[in-house]
Order: sequence, then C-alpha cells, then structure tokens
Amino acid sequence: MEIETAQIIESQIFTFRGSQVMVDKDLADLYQVEVKRLNEQVKRNVERFPTHFRFQLSDIEKSELVANCDRFALLKHSSSNPHVFTEQGVAMLSAVLKSKKAVAVSIQIMDAFVKMRRLMAHNAGLLQRVESIESKLQLNDQNFERIFQALDYGKKEIKQDIYFQGQVFDAYVFLINLIKKAKKSIIIIDGYIDISILQMLTEKSKGVTIQIITKESTPIRELDVIKFNAQYGGLTIEQSKKYHDRFIIIDHKELYHIGASLKDLGKKCFAFSVIADQKILDNLIRSL
Repeated sequence: MEIETAQIIESQIFTFRGSQVMVDKDLADLYQVEVKRLNEQVKRNVERFPTHFRFQLSDIEKSELVANCDRFALLKHSSSNPHVFTEQGVAMLSAVLKSKKAVAVSIQIMDAFVKMRRLMAHNAGLLQRVESIESKLQLNDQNFERIFQALDYGKKEIKQDIYFQGQVFDAYVFLINLIKKAKKSIIIIDGYIDISILQMLTEKSKGVTIQIITKESTPIRELDVIKFNAQYGGLTIEQSKKYHDRFIIIDHKELYHIGASLKDLGKKCFAFSVIADQKILDNLIRSL
C-alpha cells in the first residue's frame, strides 16, 4: 500500500517556474481534508508561506496543468487558479494542519521529492549530452536562418496589412518576426500585456532590451519579470495610463501601430501599419 501511495505522490509532482511542486487539490486529497480548509489554514499562517514555499499558478500555467492532467479538467472554467506548494511548503503544511495524518503524509511526500532529486542528479550527465546536441542543432538553425535571410533579401517589406478573425497563427508569426527582427531594443506600448507576451519575447536575440509600457492592472507580477530576466535579461515594465493605442518600436528606428492588444492578435480582425515619419517616432519615444 505504501509503495502504491509513493507512486501516486511521484506522479503528482510537477515542475513550474523551475521548481518541483504539488497542487493544493492533490495535497488536500492526500491529507484527507477539503481544499478550502487547507488553503484557509495557510491564509491563517500566511507569514509561514513565502512565494518560494507557495505560489498561485498563472492562467497559462493553469492551462498547461489542465492540458496534461484530465483530473484537473474542472479548473478550465474556474475563476480562480490553484496554488502549488514546493518541498519547503509541504514541510510547513504538516505544521499548520496539526494532525498525525498530515505529518505521516508529509514524510511520504518529502521522500518522493528527495527520490526525484536523486533521479535528476543521476541523469545529469545525460542531460549535459542532450544540451550539447541541442547547442549544435541551434547552430545549424542559425546557419539555416542566414540562408533564409539571404533568400528573402530584396523582397519588398509589407508596410501595412489586415489579419482577419481566426488568423491566430499568422498573427503570432507576425509578432514573432518583429521580435526576432530587433538587434538592440524592443519597446511595446500595450495596456493589456499578460504572461503570454513574455513567452513570445523569449524569441528575442541575446542582448536585446525590452521596455513594456502597460496599465497598472497588468497581470504581470514582479516575480514574472525577475524569472524572465534570470534567463533572458533586459526586461523592464512601466505602468502608464496615457496611451490608448498599441505600438511596437524596433531598435528606435521602426514604429508599428497595432490595431489590437498583442495577447489577442488573430482573435478578431485587426490591422497594422508602419509609421515611417521619423518626427512622429521621435515624439513618441520622448513621451515614454
């Protein structure tokens, strides 16, 4: 029975934001308490659960969880996102729940975390070899990219266009190409930025800085920026109410006026246009 429980626990450990975590619902089932009661106990002792012990999943992370696990299907339409607990958070749970069951289950969970860490360490050599192969593949991709750029050289650049409702992928490619085009900097003015935009911005070239101007209501958190910069660097986010339209500025040279929020491109018909007037571009940059 203990072996079966250990296997169940191991299958319930996920990786989000670089940390191995367990979802509050799975923990509540193991502790044989309601999810509501588990989170109420945490709220009563919130000072014991900093963000590296417990954090709430973003909408995209929740979607990933639902897509990978059928048992979380009901979360798809939930208005609130689940919380997850790291290994330290699980250890603290046993203290705040104050039951023999909680202590016993927490010990099993801690053992599962330790086992998975050992497994990852054992496979470190294999992972290094995989990374070496990926590095070589990336180099080949860069060579192919140069070839494609050479083939595209001389083609007339599209200055304006319309994407119709449903052209989600085409609009996505349009934005990714803009991001890849930047050599030094990207400035995005959009009041409705979410974490999906940060995911697309990972396609930027190394060393390119990103400045995002958005509203105070942005769902992007300080932790999201910290995590992004830890891996990709160069991201700053500022809050402002003085912009209505959406703009993208590439390398302080090219100004794009976008007819829809970047996170919604392709969901409805929208247009984009290149504003070639240098005076307008300079005035917009000075207004930042």
